[in-house]
Amino acid sequence: MANPVYVALDTPDPGAARALIASVSPHVGGIKLGLEFFCAHGPAGIAAAMDGCPLPLFLDLKLHDIPNTVAGAVRSLAPLAPAILTVHAAGGHPMLEAARAAAPPATRVVAVTVLTSLDDGDLLSAGVADGAAAQAQRLARLARAAGLDGIVSSPHEVAAVKAAWPDGLFVVPGVRPAGSDIGDQKRVMTPADALAAGAGVLVMGRPITAAPDPAAAASAIAASL
Repeated sequence: MANPVYVALDTPDPGAARALIASVSPHVGGIKLGLEFFCAHGPAGIAAAMDGCPLPLFLDLKLHDIPNTVAGAVRSLAPLAPAILTVHAAGGHPMLEAARAAAPPATRVVAVTVLTSLDDGDLLSAGVADGAAAQAQRLARLARAAGLDGIVSSPHEVAAVKAAWPDGLFVVPGVRPAGSDIGDQKRVMTPADALAAGAGVLVMGRPITAAPDPAAAASAIAASL
């Protein structure tokens, strides 16, 4: 199978991003660039960082606005040819449908369900009484009905959602090697366990990018799978 590890380059420094891409590319399956880098450098910065990189781009912008605005944003991003693009499932069916319609056929649009930095207590404070698992399943059903390609969820929700959506793409952050610092993540799992649960893409940032030797860390994670 293809390498499912996508490295998250959470840096605003274009030089550091390009160096990391060059270092880890032989050991990962894709590159994720998100809001921090995009807000610092925009589409041109994304294109420059990925120039010459043979790996797919995961553009993690978590778009969330009215349908017309999100559709326009998705069309504006098309020249970057992202392999995966994120929107927020909480934007609702019309927004999700508009995002999918505006995206190029080769771009898989996936909906973020519940951020891995949240737990059941955080959701309760926001008015979601039945917890992360129920909310993720509810939003996954919404994304599927809107024609999206899959969802983003913690590894703890993947198995239940995949049972109802066997051909969906499940992008899973909150993945940490055993014994590593979980940082601001609350619902985590090891890479091998997340893959066994049904993850299609494993998103990993700091365990690779903050390691003394990012290439060695990426290689070790890939070998563990």
